[in-house]
Amino acid sequence: MSLNYPLKIIFHIVLGILLYSLDFFPRIFFLVVILYFFVGVISAPQKEKTTIVLKASAYMVGAEVLFRMTSAGIFYESSKYFVIIFMLLGMFYNGISNKAYPYIIFLFLLAPSIVVASINIGLDSNLRTNTAFVLSGPVSLGIASLYCFDKKISLKQLVNVLFFLALPIVSLTTYLFLYTISLEEIFKGTQSNFAASGGFGPNQVATILGLGMFVFCVNFFLYSKVLLLRVINIVLFGVISYRGIITFSRGGVITAILMIFAFLAVFYFKSSVRNKRVIGVSFIAVLLASVVIWVVSSNQTSGLIDKRYSNQDKRGRLKEDVSAGRVDIFLGELDGFISEPFLGVGASGMKELRLIRSGEVVATHNELSRMLSEHGILGIFMLLILIFTPLTYRVNNKRNYFFYAFLLFWFATINHSAMRIAAPGFIYALALLNVTYEKRPVHRKRFIQ
Repeated sequence: MSLNYPLKIIFHIVLGILLYSLDFFPRIFFLVVILYFFVGVISAPQKEKTTIVLKASAYMVGAEVLFRMTSAGIFYESSKYFVIIFMLLGMFYNGISNKAYPYIIFLFLLAPSIVVASINIGLDSNLRTNTAFVLSGPVSLGIASLYCFDKKISLKQLVNVLFFLALPIVSLTTYLFLYTISLEEIFKGTQSNFAASGGFGPNQVATILGLGMFVFCVNFFLYSKVLLLRVINIVLFGVISYRGIITFSRGGVITAILMIFAFLAVFYFKSSVRNKRVIGVSFIAVLLASVVIWVVSSNQTSGLIDKRYSNQDKRGRLKEDVSAGRVDIFLGELDGFISEPFLGVGASGMKELRLIRSGEVVATHNELSRMLSEHGILGIFMLLILIFTPLTYRVNNKRNYFFYAFLLFWFATINHSAMRIAAPGFIYALALLNVTYEKRPVHRKRFIQ
């Protein structure tokens, strides 16, 4: 692993350069990735199917934003659909747990919103496109959860899956540096910055970069016995954190920080006294690195990033709405639930209503309010399934160090970015894995008679 690790990192840095430099390369890269993982899943030995399915899905999740900003995918939602396809392939080879039935119910509860949408959506709207856009996230979550529930995987394999998720994030970070070589002129205010986000949505970019922050921080704590790996992991953590911070989109960065603390809390209390000392020293190193990252970010943005996280405008005046308008959208969607409490307004129904009322297309940032408004009382049942199924599973299976970090990522992300990308659904599903640990070999003395 020591040699492969840096080589894969270097390879993905080169990929980032090629994705930026060659117009034809992104589509080729996308097709090669799909072919590589399809062949990998089909040809893998039975005992390795689960790991390769998760690696394939993780890579698609990590690359989704990069595919979108480079127009590499066949269509905008390609990554979500390929995550679904890989998971269905996994079900074909590995089956599903008979305890995973709540997620079958969850998937069935999504169906009525399509019927309601077909009745309510205007003739000028595209029913298939609108419903597919809002339902692809929940469907990918449901399928991934159905596959992952109680699947056995070792801690080492799970960390490797997360590494595959982080590799395309290395390419994304490289792409972002090339996209904005000069940063001096792009920071004009404290709003989310598209120029620093590769010309793409800062919210989605920051969310994915936040996952990269988490993975390389975790690798720094778990698998950095060699000095070279420690240096690589802390440098990547620092560089990705810096790019995440200067998007000026706070949700992804704050979520990453919360994930790291959630993981470290579980990891620390489950470790031996000796390991606790090592964790403490490593935590101080990460803390110092974080301070340096923030100082650099503050200097590069002429102090604007400090004002952004203090909820101030560029002149230092406190903003009235810390949510950047999200609360108004949230309350509007609750009105939709109150007006249609039984079956809701249908998939993408609130988007249609906002278009009629204001003349503007305003997308939701909160999946909780969308589920209530678009699915009605069925949305409440779906939320109860999503919240209590993993918590119930956790009662009898407490071996997954990442459980709370994964669940926290899902919940935080759907509250500031809905399910526009596949990441929250996939990470949620990883919390349902049955993580095992390699037993240390027992050396017994032989007695000569």
